[in-house]
Amino acid sequence: MSTERTEHIPSGRPRHRPPAPPAWLLKGLRPSTAPIPWAAAARAGIAMAAPLAVGFALNEPEYGALVSMGALSGVIGDTADAYRMRVLNIAVPQLFGAVGVALGTLVYGHGWLAVGALTLIALVSGMISSIGTVASVSGLLLLLNAVVGAGLPLPQPWWTAPLLLSAGGLFVLLLTLLGWPLRGRQPERAAVAATYRALADALDAAGGPDYDECRRQVTHALNQAYDLVLGRRARVHGRSPALVRMLAQLNVVIPLVEAAPAMHLRGRPLPPEIPAAVRDLARAVEEGRTGKPVPDLPAPHTPAERALDAALRHAAAIVHAPEPDLHNVDDRLGKPAALTVRARRAVRDMVLSGASWRYGLRLALCIGLAQTLVSVVPVERSYWVALTVTFVLKPDFGSVFSRAVLRALGTAAGLVIAAAVLAEVPRGWWDVPVMVVLGALIPAFSTKGYAFQTAAITPVILLLSDLLNHQGFDLIRPRLLDSLIGCAITLLAGYLLWPESWHTRIGHRLADTVDDAARYVERAFGTHPDTDAGRQAARTARLQARRRIYREMSGVRNEFQRALTEPPPTGARAAAWWPLVVAVERIVDATTAARVRVNHGAEAPADEEVAIVISDLRALAAGVRKARTPTQLRPAALPPGDEASVLAPVRQELAAARAIAADDH
Repeated sequence: MSTERTEHIPSGRPRHRPPAPPAWLLKGLRPSTAPIPWAAAARAGIAMAAPLAVGFALNEPEYGALVSMGALSGVIGDTADAYRMRVLNIAVPQLFGAVGVALGTLVYGHGWLAVGALTLIALVSGMISSIGTVASVSGLLLLLNAVVGAGLPLPQPWWTAPLLLSAGGLFVLLLTLLGWPLRGRQPERAAVAATYRALADALDAAGGPDYDECRRQVTHALNQAYDLVLGRRARVHGRSPALVRMLAQLNVVIPLVEAAPAMHLRGRPLPPEIPAAVRDLARAVEEGRTGKPVPDLPAPHTPAERALDAALRHAAAIVHAPEPDLHNVDDRLGKPAALTVRARRAVRDMVLSGASWRYGLRLALCIGLAQTLVSVVPVERSYWVALTVTFVLKPDFGSVFSRAVLRALGTAAGLVIAAAVLAEVPRGWWDVPVMVVLGALIPAFSTKGYAFQTAAITPVILLLSDLLNHQGFDLIRPRLLDSLIGCAITLLAGYLLWPESWHTRIGHRLADTVDDAARYVERAFGTHPDTDAGRQAARTARLQARRRIYREMSGVRNEFQRALTEPPPTGARAAAWWPLVVAVERIVDATTAARVRVNHGAEAPADEEVAIVISDLRALAAGVRKARTPTQLRPAALPPGDEASVLAPVRQELAAARAIAADDH
């Protein structure tokens, strides 16, 4: 026995560590470091408690509880930054929720008719959820309110509950929009400034091990800023000088973002004056500062340094420009189509999408089983079973398996809070201050993770349900039992029975991204037209291709984060593909750096070398589609080419990617 082992095990006996929880569970239970949204917490407390106070004042506590339930859906949907997006995120789902509760009320007490109606609504809800974020919340609220309407004796006539629930959601929207006159453009301006700050962090990290993570933060910030700014410009194109100025400030970030990989490949830190100058631009954007910029920058020497210097000086001139050119600011990603056009495309894609039908059928099967079970077997508070299924079976919210486990744990924690409230707080006006606290906890806990959000929502719903049914402490046991039944149905019928739960398609999506990388290399170094207009069009197409592939890689990363929370074998397979995701990102970075160097004096690569790189990328994509899991990293021969070429780093990253995805044989 070695000395080191003897020191650790003095008795000579091996120590047995207690079994640790699985990594996917620990990851779900670990609270996020996201800051608490204090303003949203204050709005939630007011929005949830004020309807109760009005209900008690009018001696109609049931009506107040229904309005608070509607406010709860608005609080959950209030996640956007820009005010126009908040209108969509809150108002549109309220419309679907009103339709859902109306349909549920109409089939209340009709036995198997209610089962069939909720199953059909679940199919529609699941298909709607595949369209996008707002549609996902709308589909969720459509089904949730239909289940509530079909499971609870709500006030009559049938339109009363939809009206009260909608009033609660619109009350949240009203509270949210109170700051619009004072902060109308602040979310967009803050998003543009955040992009500059993220870029400054990436430039600070250039040449070091933290650069890749910082560059991903730049991608996220740039995506968010373009979504906010272009989303608004789709409505006020060419009519708002402030909006045009923000778009111009955002556009000039792109050359800086392109120059960053070239500086990183030098392998040494940048002079501190460069990140400091970018942070000063962020402050100028946020403060609306104008004037003549005087950037204090070191003299450039290499093509990469010249690219960064030129991009930074141009950005400083645009950021500090007092008046934007209303007619000479292009939308680098393309202005979004009109809302009606996007709606038609979304509906067409939903109807023709196999994934949309699969998710709709999956949700309909689980809801049908839940409603059938509670129709055949007497289950107290039976509508909670279908509610649990709906909350858990949301693949755009995260892993179905881990969400089922986390919901059970979060429900148990929430029941502890609910038990204390229902046992110690007398019903009546004391519910109002209690709801202020519980309502404020929902946004605060939602940022920490799904289990924490469940723990915050559970006592709120139980307190509101008690105001409708007056069962008091007797709600606790049925709530836990129904939640466990719903989680079990979801795991069996919504997870284990579906092959896609066990065979992740990350490899196929990653292969599509590698194909996009090949097209990006082709656009970056392919044949360009001789005319100025042709060169400008080619440059715009290249910029759009680069932004598109970075968005795609961001989506792949999000899918990985979801898959990594699955138990084996899915989580293990996702972890095995992870190095290849990083390798593809570095290929794109290296391609961008090569293009920047050529633009500022470096020799362009030979057409034959470009063709070889493109061919190798397409071959890699084909190999990824065939392989179920990548092999361990091992040396691979570099594609042929000149080591002094600007494409040498691209070929090196490609060699690493080929080694990761090499066939077992």
